[in-house]
Amino acid sequence: MTSHVVLGLGGGVDYELKLSAPIMEQLVGEYQIRDAELTSSTTVTKERELVISILAYLKKGGGGEHFVASSACLGAFASRFSTRTTLGGTSVRAAKEMSRLGVPSTLHLVSINDVVRRLLPADCDYICSDDQDTLYPHLIVQYDQDLRIRAGDIDIRAPFPNRLIYVNDPANGSMLLSPSLGGLLRTARVFLISGFNAIRDRQLLDQRLSTLRSHMRQLPADAVVYYEDAGFHEPGLSRRVRDALLETITVYGLNEDEMQSYLGYAVDLLSVAEVAQALESLRALIPVPALVVHTKYWAAAVGEGAGAYQGPLDGGIVVASTRYVHGDAYTDEDYEGMRMRPRRTEAVEFAAALEGRIGGVVRCVPGFRLDVADPTTIGLGDAFVGGFLAAVSLVD
Repeated sequence: MTSHVVLGLGGGVDYELKLSAPIMEQLVGEYQIRDAELTSSTTVTKERELVISILAYLKKGGGGEHFVASSACLGAFASRFSTRTTLGGTSVRAAKEMSRLGVPSTLHLVSINDVVRRLLPADCDYICSDDQDTLYPHLIVQYDQDLRIRAGDIDIRAPFPNRLIYVNDPANGSMLLSPSLGGLLRTARVFLISGFNAIRDRQLLDQRLSTLRSHMRQLPADAVVYYEDAGFHEPGLSRRVRDALLETITVYGLNEDEMQSYLGYAVDLLSVAEVAQALESLRALIPVPALVVHTKYWAAAVGEGAGAYQGPLDGGIVVASTRYVHGDAYTDEDYEGMRMRPRRTEAVEFAAALEGRIGGVVRCVPGFRLDVADPTTIGLGDAFVGGFLAAVSLVD
């Protein structure tokens, strides 16, 4: 098995649902939840705490990912809604988007089952570090802008659409690496690293990082290594991953939520001054050839290597925007139609001003004007990664 594009390191099955006000209001009353309890730091061990966590994110329009101590509460909550079974994980969703664009890939998985086998694209190969079938579904909660929840002393309205991920997944939490990974990397032009955010044990994480570094020694010297950040179940472990992998990374990607989490403060994404300062601070924290930040308004690459990624930034935006408007089942016509849409005026002005302010070490591509009553917010960052890497892989 050989592949020019290798995507890792985890992945699995998602149960997707969309929040509705009546059900959430019923749960608020049933559990007698008060507005003062709506803090994002809530530990999730039972359904009541899950509801509090979701409401806290909805209140600010945020997205995030959380470890859940008991998978039973995920099932109990999901059973109240209509759900859709899909494949998840950054690498798997990116592979699906790349397949639509005619770019085959090989996945490194840590869990395999009949759902994964059935839903993977035909042109997507895989290796798996587990020789037994396992199934640990992730709960993916989507909510629309202006969703309003009114019950007791709670009266909140979502300022933005977004998605939340709740996970109890021993396979991704262990992230066992296949002995075959190194051999697969010998012919790789592109290698995606994602999924370490699910590991909660420091010693185990260090072991996995050491093993990965050993496998990566077989990469060709000119391979592009893309690391996509995510919400760490144990936030303190994020730096260990960066410290271990930074010198091997070509492109380091993260979204607006992760950027603001690192900075410790909110950033006005259309303020040139605030974003310029934020990017400068991030570059000091994450010194890589190209740091990529993808947001609802724009996507930017900053660093000495940023100039090479204008096309991939646009490719990521087109794919993510098509998914946002048309969902998982979009057509080739939907994709081509997206490319013809006008860009957001304020984003166009922002991108030009940011490049003018920072200079040659930044490339910024504005997003599209998207007015959608029922958008898809699940997997947008993963779709961006797929579009970005498809464009990178097609460069001669």
